[in-house]
Amino acid sequence: MILSDRTIKSFMEEGRLSIEPFVEKNLTPNGYDLSISEIYIPSEEMRVKEGVAVIPPMTWFALSTTEYVKFGPEIAAQLWIRTSWARKGIIAAFGKIDAGFHGTLTFSAFNASQKSVEYPIGERFAQMVFELLTDAVEMEYSERSGHYQGQRGVTLEKRNG
Repeated sequence: MILSDRTIKSFMEEGRLSIEPFVEKNLTPNGYDLSISEIYIPSEEMRVKEGVAVIPPMTWFALSTTEYVKFGPEIAAQLWIRTSWARKGIIAAFGKIDAGFHGTLTFSAFNASQKSVEYPIGERFAQMVFELLTDAVEMEYSERSGHYQGQRGVTLEKRNG
């Protein structure tokens, strides 16, 4: 089952889900839009945390969310690129957010267009669509692998521990 805006708010009030900071305008009818906090462009050896990042054509980059999320043991989420970015030629790779995860999110993206694309820090990039599992998981993300548990900022490699 996908959570509605009303259920997302209810779960947050109950402490079953957390989004910090929570911005009301980022709430969608069936999800929540995530904003860009940092962009890393390896080919330019550049990290942008304020202002506007300019992504050259045919360039891979990574970005991190402003939002720090915490999922309870019965919630997972799908991730989708906002179509406004896809229409500019941006391709992004997303995974599923596991039950029990907490941290910011790092996305891998590619500017497949022939033009540079400007990314204002703070702009919305992707939507989380929350799913309610049939019941609470036996072991949460932190117990199964947890490599990225508690991450902040662009995180490209698995963390030890």
